[in-house]
Amino acid sequence: MTHRSRPQDSQPQPPTGAAHTDYSGAVYGSLLAASVVAGAGTLGSFPRLELALLLLCTGVVFWAAHVFSRLFGARMGNQSLSREEVRRVCADERPIVEAAVPPAGAVAISPLLGLGVPGAAWLALAVALAGQVGWASVAAVRAGASGRLTLVAGAVNLLLGLVIVVVKVLLQH
Repeated sequence: MTHRSRPQDSQPQPPTGAAHTDYSGAVYGSLLAASVVAGAGTLGSFPRLELALLLLCTGVVFWAAHVFSRLFGARMGNQSLSREEVRRVCADERPIVEAAVPPAGAVAISPLLGLGVPGAAWLALAVALAGQVGWASVAAVRAGASGRLTLVAGAVNLLLGLVIVVVKVLLQH
């Protein structure tokens, strides 16, 4: 998973000597992937390939929407756009797509683990939620947060993920 650097943002600076890294796309993309799996899994059984493609395509669509909104916002601010700026924004938003790859990969390898389609969906959901909690925790550590704040970041993201799990369970019954 790559990271995003945004030196122009007025966000708190990381500790001296550390590069400013923005993991929000990875966290957001993981939450998006978890939501896709939860929503798709409530509609019944479908082929693994369909779920993997749904995860990847949704990640690409949301990536494109984020790129467009950032570039459009720059144009509204009367900033001219260069090819380099477009490339930079595309790269900055790439973690949204990359976060869909591990859950899609989990779906792809699920037959090797002896899982049926429902098991594949649960595995993909667990992988997406692990990514979400993991990237939020890494972001906190890299930002120089205290151990307590890092735990809070992980716990809040775990809670958000558990809400998705509860919705998935409720919609299946």
